[in-house]
Amino acid sequence: MTQLITTQLVTLDQNLGATSADVIRFLATNVAESGRAAEVEGLFTDAYAREQKTATGVPGGIAIPHCRSNAVTEPALAMARLSEKVDFGAKDGPADLIFFIAAPEGADQEHLKLLSKLARSLIKKDFTAALRAATTEQEVVDLVSDALAEKRMAEPVAVGAAAAAASAGATAAAPSPAAGNGAHRASGPKRLVAVTACPTGIAHTYMAADSLVAAAKEVGVDLQVETQGSSGAKPLDPAVIAAADAVIFAVDVDVRGKERFAGKPVINAPVKRGIDEPDKMVQEALAAADDPRAHRVPHFGAEEDAERQAEEKGEHIGHKLKRVLLTGVSYMIPFVAAGGLLIALGFLLGGYEIALGDTANKILANNNLLNLPTEYPPHAAGPLGAYLGSVLFKIGALAFGFLVPALAGYIAFGIADRPGIAPGFTAGAVAVFMNAGFLGGLIGGLLAGLIAYWIGSFQAPRWLRGLMPVVIIPLGASIVASGAMVLFLGVPIAQLMTLLNNWLSGMTGVAAVVLGIILGLMMCFDLGGPVNKVAYSFAVAGLSAGSAANQAPWQIMAAVMAAGMVPPLAMALASTVLDKKGFSLAERENGKAAWLLGLSFISEGAIPFAAADPLRVIPASMVGGAVTGAISMAFGVTSQAPHGGAFVFFAIGNVLMFFVSIAVGVVVTALLLIALKRWAARKPVDTVAPATALTAP
Repeated sequence: MTQLITTQLVTLDQNLGATSADVIRFLATNVAESGRAAEVEGLFTDAYAREQKTATGVPGGIAIPHCRSNAVTEPALAMARLSEKVDFGAKDGPADLIFFIAAPEGADQEHLKLLSKLARSLIKKDFTAALRAATTEQEVVDLVSDALAEKRMAEPVAVGAAAAAASAGATAAAPSPAAGNGAHRASGPKRLVAVTACPTGIAHTYMAADSLVAAAKEVGVDLQVETQGSSGAKPLDPAVIAAADAVIFAVDVDVRGKERFAGKPVINAPVKRGIDEPDKMVQEALAAADDPRAHRVPHFGAEEDAERQAEEKGEHIGHKLKRVLLTGVSYMIPFVAAGGLLIALGFLLGGYEIALGDTANKILANNNLLNLPTEYPPHAAGPLGAYLGSVLFKIGALAFGFLVPALAGYIAFGIADRPGIAPGFTAGAVAVFMNAGFLGGLIGGLLAGLIAYWIGSFQAPRWLRGLMPVVIIPLGASIVASGAMVLFLGVPIAQLMTLLNNWLSGMTGVAAVVLGIILGLMMCFDLGGPVNKVAYSFAVAGLSAGSAANQAPWQIMAAVMAAGMVPPLAMALASTVLDKKGFSLAERENGKAAWLLGLSFISEGAIPFAAADPLRVIPASMVGGAVTGAISMAFGVTSQAPHGGAFVFFAIGNVLMFFVSIAVGVVVTALLLIALKRWAARKPVDTVAPATALTAP
């Protein structure tokens, strides 16, 4: 097996910069220069994105930034011992020992096991002390290699009194599984079970497991851990789960098979807390075991990570609301994209008249491929075009009809997991029936999800638990949520939507330009993030309300799509045409790809540039996006397609000004970015190797 760490990947006693991003970029460069990554920028972007999800600093002055990335061609460890400590988010302060773990997206199990084993070694004080005392790069390599070559430690799934008894053959000392569901036992130690998991499943998963085991052992508590990591997971024995007094979930992702723990008192926390505060988590679990009012694992599936963090850290309700709304939007978009593009193709072949009255339905009812229509819209591409256009339009319209139900269904799913889907879809369908539109679907989905979650929190008897997720929860939540929509909420929401549509339809002149500026700023603020999605969702939600008489929704869609195309196209123009020397080799390569991404309306094409230089790229993008949105709205550009960028030109009204608005915004952003790079204040130069350093593998 290829050696994971070499002297080329070790850096001792250097100042690599003031921020975690500086250090990660330097180590990513080392990995690429060693021939184990195809590019620096892609690896840095993936690693830094992982760092932003959960800080990788752990107690003891250690940080373990890590990721799985398509940029990695061969697993690698890059280590740095810093002369100036850098904050990686650990509670006890900045770190001086940095291990960067870079794994390919499809890394084999043996490599992942070795990487995970290294992460576990880093919580051993003697190992980290030896790393700090090492005087040469080769000494560090030898220390790490020795740690990886040691006999693989046993999974920390049995410790404390019960484990000791088992090893001595005294099986009678172990509590009976009959003491399950958190029931009090008259004697014997408490039993806990835990699950640890992090997004990449390489480092934090196993470090948290070992830390929890050690903390439990100190207080004489039996603890068994299931590590749901990339190197494989061995599920806990059902009898062990049944015998446990409480459960600890130290996770940043959904727990697989969470229904196995249903009814148990539970402590939820991010995986990093299992490393930082394992003793506190063990004490909290013991307290929950004795508290009949303690929060318990629901009977209907997994809760989302954001909710776990909210319970443990008092996260504001706004963050939970954002999570579930983005869940609904992300699942809704495929319906919108497929339906909207099919409708646009239908207009291309059959003429826009197929949407008027019952035209498409009549053509489909009375004709087929062997009997083409003799009467068809004047703008259709002949009889065959009229028929095929009607087919495409009808399919698209049916797909588009799922927009509101899908939004509501998956908002409810974000709150209550699978039992929330049926009540959410039903509430969304009711919203469509009541003409309550996008807002009705949003409210209906929230209502359905909350009710489904509430019903699922009841402690049902064992014989009824199997029916809870498939019958009782969907039935009860559908009746209450949809009933409330019909009886109380649907009519006022529909009236509000009518007022909103009338207001948008009446926007002209300065008001329309201001709206275009706002939409442009939102589309370019976070390049595919929550703010971008809010603007996009606002546009697509009203798209179906557009018509020849009311083109305001189509104008909003055009402004949003045009502004969203600006950042990647501007990055491409600046890095490959106007100022090649001002960008790294990796950025110039990303710029070549950004041409196509921008033309396709994929704002994320600018993310590599924004990750490397956010304080210049994002403001420049926002200015250009605002200019584009304003021009698009001022000249009444329309789009009947929700996606596709330049490739759905046939669905764009006033297509010349559509491209003019984009071109102006792209030039403004590119020139402003170049100016900021040349003249805006930069931070002091440190010893970080330039991002352009890249050696082909």
